[in-house]
Amino acid sequence: MLIDSHVNLHAPQFDEDRDAVIERARAAGVRLMVEISDRLTTFEATHGLAMANDDIWCTVGVHPHEAKDAADLTAATLIDLAGRPRVVGIGECGLDFHYDLSPREVQAAVFRQHVKAARETGLPLVVHTREADDVMAAILREEYAAGPFRMLMHCYTSGAELAATAADLGAWFSVSGIATFKAAEEVRAVIRDMPADRIIVETDCPYLAPIPHRGRRNEPAYVGLVLDKLAEIRGWSAEEADARTTDAFFALFDRIPRPAA
Repeated sequence: MLIDSHVNLHAPQFDEDRDAVIERARAAGVRLMVEISDRLTTFEATHGLAMANDDIWCTVGVHPHEAKDAADLTAATLIDLAGRPRVVGIGECGLDFHYDLSPREVQAAVFRQHVKAARETGLPLVVHTREADDVMAAILREEYAAGPFRMLMHCYTSGAELAATAADLGAWFSVSGIATFKAAEEVRAVIRDMPADRIIVETDCPYLAPIPHRGRRNEPAYVGLVLDKLAEIRGWSAEEADARTTDAFFALFDRIPRPAA
C-alpha cells in the first residue's frame, strides 16, 4: 500500500495542475497522502484539500521558517484547529538553523507550543530539524519529561546522536528522496539504524524529487521510488518494506482508518 506521509499540495508549484498531480499519484498506486500545514495563513487551503479528497488527510502547524510571523502562537489555537475533521497531526514544526529565517529563540518557543498541542490532543507531532541537533535533542528530552507525546522526525537527515535520542523517546522516522542521492551516504547510514517498526516514507513534494527525477518538481507519484530505496538500504524485500512502512504509518497516524486491501 503506497502511502505518501508528507505532501505540500497546497504549494504554488501545483497551482496549474494540482488535480492532475493527485490523479497521477492514484494511478501510480498511492492510496493515501498526508497534506502538511506549514503556516496558519494557508491552513484553509491545506484543510480544503483533505475535505475534498477521501484519500488525503492533513495536519495543522507552522514551519520554523514561518515562526517569526507566528511568534504569539498558542497551543490553544492549534488544538482548536486540530479539532476539525480530517486533521491527523500537529506540524510541520521544529527548528531550522541552516537558513535561520526566523530567530532561533522564536523557533524554539513556537515549537514548544506545538509540542504542548500534540501532548494534549494525542496527535503525532511532525518535526522538522536541520542543523539544530543539540538544541532539538535538549528540547525533546525536556518536553518528553514533562509529559509524553508521539513524534515523527520528518525527512530525517540529521545526525546519529539526535536520531538515537529521538528513537529512545519512541519517535518514528520518515525517509525521503534524499536517500536516493549519490552523496547521501551519511543519511543512508542513519537509516540503517532506525527502528525497523517506526519507519515510513514521504516525498515532501514539490521538493526533493528522488533520482531519476532529481532537480525537477517532485510529486506523490514518485513515493514508490523512495520505498524501493528504503528496501535496498535496509536489505528488505519490496513486500517487506511495503508491509513494515504501512504498519508503521497506521500505528502513528492512528486517526486515519486503514483501507481494505
